[in-house]
Amino acid sequence: MRIGFFGGTFDPPHVGHLLVASDAYEVLGLDRLVFLPNAQQPLKAGQAVTPPEVRLAMVQALVEGEARFEVDPLEVERGGTSYTVDTLRTLSARYPADERFLLLGADVGRTFPQWREPRAIATLAQLALMRRRDEDGELDDARLVGALTDVTGRDVPPPIVVRTRRVDVSSTEIRERVRTGRSIRGFVPDAVARFIAERGLYHMRQS
Repeated sequence: MRIGFFGGTFDPPHVGHLLVASDAYEVLGLDRLVFLPNAQQPLKAGQAVTPPEVRLAMVQALVEGEARFEVDPLEVERGGTSYTVDTLRTLSARYPADERFLLLGADVGRTFPQWREPRAIATLAQLALMRRRDEDGELDDARLVGALTDVTGRDVPPPIVVRTRRVDVSSTEIRERVRTGRSIRGFVPDAVARFIAERGLYHMRQS
């Protein structure tokens, strides 16, 4: 079985996350794609973030009725700082015979050297870099892959570059729209919009 893991803060999750996940599912030929909301992102320590249990519930609303996708509460239930290497060690023990893919944004090249045990991450799952189809081409792909393999080592499988569609939606924009009283219809599925409205999320917090 081929399983993709898509981690993030998801504050809030939106249609862009769904579309990127759909592209990755198809391009990588996945059998399952698992969303992994984090408890606390190490590189965002000190930033105001919606409580993990609330973000987990929003991601569950995001994928409701979508048979290809599921949500794993692993990092939220573990609590504390969510280190990807710890999560992958748990998942590799849970799915030892399956092919595991870790979905990453193309901007990870700037921060990956700061992650805990980047080489171990690359041995526990195949890295899959999500790049928009209108971004720079193969030369920059090669540069990005090369930068990551410089960190992980040349004796582990290099990252795969996965072309995804351009989706100009961000969680930051959605939070700002809610805070300023503007509609988020079309930015998030209706179930997520209802959840945000019912909980009164994002009205007081600055982006």
